[in-house]
Amino acid sequence: MIKTVTTVPYTDQKMGTAGLRRKSKVVLQPNYVENFMQSIFNVIGDLKGKTFVVGGDGRFYNDKAIQKIIKMAAANGVSKLIIGQNGFMSTPAGSNVILKNKADGGFILSASHNPGGENGDFGIKYSNASGGQIPSSISDKIYQETLNIKEYKICDIPDIDLSELGTQDICGMQIEIIDPVKDYVEMMQNIFDFPAIRRLFEKGFTMRFDAMNAVTGPYAKKIFEEILGAPTGSVVNYKPLPDFGGLHPDPNLVYAKELVNFMFSKKAADFGAANDGDGDRNMILGKSFFVTPSDSLAIITDNFKLIPAYKGGIYGVAKSAATSTAVERVAKEQGIGYYEVPTGWKYFVNLMDSKRITFCGEESFGTGSSHIREKDGIWAVLFWLNIIAATGKSVEQITHEHWQKYGRSYYMRFDFEGVETSVADKMMEDLEARLPELCGKEIEGYTVTSAGAFVYEDPVDHSSTKNGLIVRFNDGSRIVYRLSGTGSSGATIRVYLERYSQTDLNNDPLLMLTEIFKIAMAISEIPERTGKHQADVVT
Repeated sequence: MIKTVTTVPYTDQKMGTAGLRRKSKVVLQPNYVENFMQSIFNVIGDLKGKTFVVGGDGRFYNDKAIQKIIKMAAANGVSKLIIGQNGFMSTPAGSNVILKNKADGGFILSASHNPGGENGDFGIKYSNASGGQIPSSISDKIYQETLNIKEYKICDIPDIDLSELGTQDICGMQIEIIDPVKDYVEMMQNIFDFPAIRRLFEKGFTMRFDAMNAVTGPYAKKIFEEILGAPTGSVVNYKPLPDFGGLHPDPNLVYAKELVNFMFSKKAADFGAANDGDGDRNMILGKSFFVTPSDSLAIITDNFKLIPAYKGGIYGVAKSAATSTAVERVAKEQGIGYYEVPTGWKYFVNLMDSKRITFCGEESFGTGSSHIREKDGIWAVLFWLNIIAATGKSVEQITHEHWQKYGRSYYMRFDFEGVETSVADKMMEDLEARLPELCGKEIEGYTVTSAGAFVYEDPVDHSSTKNGLIVRFNDGSRIVYRLSGTGSSGATIRVYLERYSQTDLNNDPLLMLTEIFKIAMAISEIPERTGKHQADVVT
C-alpha cells in the first residue's frame, strides 16, 4: 500500500514568517505539496509514536491537500493524526488542540489573510509541539531539503471520509476526527466572563461580526449567537467557502469594506469585529469608530484585571517593532515586563514559555495571549466584549479615556505591493547603509535621534535577529521600514508611521502623519526606485 514516488525539486518552497504561501496555481503543479510535506517529514526524522494535528480554513485545494497529507503521514510512519471535521480548523483552535493533546505539531492549511480560490493563494502552516510557529533554524533546514528531494512516500488508498466524528485506522496510522469548535469554545469559557457578556446582549446590546466566508464562521455562530445570545444574524458571511465568496479575508479598513460601511452608517451596531481567513487576526470597530491594532493591544493590556483568567496578574506584554509604542506606556504604568520583537509570532513564544509575557500583538491586526502560541482573533473580540460588559462604556468611550490617560499614538501603515523582489531588496540594503548619516540631522522640523536596523536579542535563547529599519525623532515620532513575509508573489514594502501627542487627541491620523509620510518617502526613495508614488493599501 506504500508507494515511493520519484520527484524533482522546486526551488521556491522557502517558508515566510508563518509558513509556505504560494499562488494556488503554483501549488497545483505535480508533486508540489508532496515535495514540501516529505521535506518536513525528512527533517523531523523518526515519526514513530508521533501525533500531528491537521486542519484548514476551507480555501480552494484544502480538501485535496489534506488527503495527500493523511496518506503521506501514514506512509512515513506517523502514529496518529487529529483532524478537524471536514478538514476545518482555525489556526488558534489548532494551537489549542496541539497543546491540549500534547501533540508533536500540526499543519493548518491556510494562506491566512490572503485571497482564496483557483486564482488566489494557498498555504501550509507548520507548527511544532509548542502550538506555535517553528523557528527559522528548522524552516531553513526544510528549505534545504526541498532543494534536494528526490522521492516521497505515500499510501496508495482511496480518500478518507472526514465528515464523521470518531477514530479509524489507515495504513497502521490512527485518525481521530474531532469537532474543531468544541475544545476552542471550552477554552474561551475558561478565560472570559460569559455570564456578564450574556447579560450585555440581554439588555439590547448589538454587534456585527464578519467572518468573511472563512473558517471562524462556525466558531462565531456558536459563541456569539448560540451561547452568548447575540441576535440571530449578528454573525455575517459565516459559511466557509473555497474562494471566500470573492471576499479578501483580511480584516482591515480596505478589505472588510462591507463591515466598515455598516459600522459607519446610521444602522450601525454597538460593536463590530472581523476575523481573517484562518481566524488569527481581528479588527475592532465601534459606531463610526475604528480602533487601531496598536491601540487595541494597549487597551487590552490596561484592562486585564476585568477578565477572570487574568485577575491574578499578568507577566508582561510584547509587541512587534513595527507596532506603535502605545502599549509601552501602559506597561510602564502597570509595572509589568515589556519587550519589542521582530515581526513574526514565533518571536513571542520564548517570552511566553519563560513566563516573561502574557499578552502580545502585532500592528497587522494580530493580538493574543499565552493561552495558546498563536494570535487569536475571537479571543480579542471576546476581550473587548468583556471590557464593555464590565464597564458599561462604548468602544469609543473606552478608547478616548485611554488616550486621555496615556496620550495618543497617531499611527498608520502604508503597503507598496507587487514590487520586484530584487528592487525591494536593493532599496532596503541601500537605505540601511544611508540611515546612520541621518542621526542628529533636522528634516522638515523633525530631528533624527537614531536611525538604523532593528536588532533583537532574544533573552531566552540569546539568538540575534535583524528585522526592519527604524528612524526615531526627538518628539517620539517614528518611521519603520520592512519587507513583508506574508505575500505569495513579489515583495511588499511596508512603511509604518507614528506620531505621539498628549494634547491633540481627536485629529485625523492621515493629516497628522502627512509631514512624516513625505519624509519617509524621501529618505527611502520609494517613488524613484519602484515607480509607486502612493501606497496600494493604507491601514
